[in-house]
Amino acid sequence: MTAPTPLTVAAGDGIGPEITDATLRILDAAGAALAPEFIVVGERAYRNGHLSGIPPEAWESLRRTRLFLKGPITTPQGGGYKSLNVTVRKMLGLYANVRPCVSYAPLVPSAHPGMDVVIVRENEEDLYAGIEHRQTDEVYQCLKLITRPGCERIVRYAFEYARSHGRRKVTCMTKDNIMKMTDGLFHAVFDEVARDYPELQAEHSIIDIGAARLATRPRRFDVIVSPNLYGDILSDIAAEVAGSIGLAGSANIGAGIAMFEAVHGSAPDIAGQSVANPSGLLMSAVMMLVHVGQAEAAERVHNAWLAALEDGVATRDIAGDRPPVSTRAFADAVVERLGRVPSRFRPAAYRTAPRLPEATVAERAKPADKVTIGVDVFLHAQQAPGELASRLQQCNPVNGHGGLALQMITNRGVKVWPDGIPETFCTDHWRCRLVAVDAEKKPRSVQQGELVALLGALERGGLDVIKTEHLCTFDGAPGYALGHGQ
Repeated sequence: MTAPTPLTVAAGDGIGPEITDATLRILDAAGAALAPEFIVVGERAYRNGHLSGIPPEAWESLRRTRLFLKGPITTPQGGGYKSLNVTVRKMLGLYANVRPCVSYAPLVPSAHPGMDVVIVRENEEDLYAGIEHRQTDEVYQCLKLITRPGCERIVRYAFEYARSHGRRKVTCMTKDNIMKMTDGLFHAVFDEVARDYPELQAEHSIIDIGAARLATRPRRFDVIVSPNLYGDILSDIAAEVAGSIGLAGSANIGAGIAMFEAVHGSAPDIAGQSVANPSGLLMSAVMMLVHVGQAEAAERVHNAWLAALEDGVATRDIAGDRPPVSTRAFADAVVERLGRVPSRFRPAAYRTAPRLPEATVAERAKPADKVTIGVDVFLHAQQAPGELASRLQQCNPVNGHGGLALQMITNRGVKVWPDGIPETFCTDHWRCRLVAVDAEKKPRSVQQGELVALLGALERGGLDVIKTEHLCTFDGAPGYALGHGQ
């Protein structure tokens, strides 16, 4: 007999307790060998003073079991509260989010029968780093962080998934025509890694047209890999196009640890009414069973679920003209069909199917030769660009010995000095680029002491410095973007 697999379970918020109960009843009836231990996370934890939504004892359970089945969570609105989903993914290193999106037409209506797309979403970086600041009266900032190791890990995971699951193509989606450094890095790493998988077709698509084509022609895609925010949006699009986001499950994979959850949210508006569809969490649990080596139980659950769909069993979200059943009745219908296989859908077969790939480790590259050549100083000011430039130059004159020369001023990324045009709308947030020059006005490296002295001079001149970013070259290549209009 298979030893029970330790499992941490959180029912979550909203419809979470209902769909979690339904899922666990089906798993138990199917003979899944699991030893669940239950934790409280989400709204109750937030109300008890845990701003991340997860108390210390929950972390202890997760470190012990290293396997997590999680219901949907509601993050309270307002400042001070962190998304529990993001926190768990980042704290546990769950960098790969795998979201299969499959059409079950005609039993679940879809305009695209036969759709079978897998979204592989980077799970830890990008704008989901959650580093935000209010910098002026008018301007707020959110930092987009993309790392080479993060790109390498998720891109290689996507290719490994495609190879092990008999897929034919991997599509990378970014917006590197605009974000040339961050998204540009993701695209560049994709091209590098693709060379290690010559049997797979590799392509890149700009995210806007790629998302449009996913919505209208999903069968042209197979496996899609993207940074965090795009992957979140793409997987919701794909799930809805396939038939319903309520059917979509997901796996979050890290090094020796994994979390499984439905793609949809907590839907508090229908909580407690027993109308929620447990299929998303149930399909996540099927992925979990395969992941821990319980393929037979995974087959029994998935095939019974398909048989229930074939027999017209449907909750309100997918019922259409059919009489809907309750959440509990849906789970009962799946349990009643355990041991059956579908006749119209292709039966699930996991005993010979590959598991999800193991997490990979990105190799660290040799550090580049880094040279600081200047600084971008961000100012809070209400005045015209020319006036601001004059004040900066008065505070920081470039004399015969050289210094830090004002090269340009931008507003919201658009160059407004020199040679700006009056039609450009400006806020109270300015980026002022100063580059170190020698006595002959030629570029040179700059020392930290010069930058500190510059900030002191600007303060004495009454300028409100809100942020600085060093301008560096790496092996001679600029590590900074130019402003629009430069």
